[in-house]
Amino acid sequence: MKIFRTIALAASLAVCLPAVAQTAGQDIKNAGHDTANATKKTAHSVKRGTKKGVHKTAHATKKGANKVEQKTDTNNPK
Repeated sequence: MKIFRTIALAASLAVCLPAVAQTAGQDIKNAGHDTANATKKTAHSVKRGTKKGVHKTAHATKKGANKVEQKTDTNNPK
């Protein structure tokens, strides 16, 4: 009877261990995919923010240039 229990225990461990290893491997793959997706989202947000900042800076520069031009314009004194 002890031999039967030992064989049954060994068989159940042999079946369970590969399943755990496959799960761990898949977990690592999923973590890699999640990290890649998060990086892409972050990069997209940074790109959008940078583009928005550049456009606002360009607009403010044009606005300032127009004010300077109005102040130095001899035909339109204020």
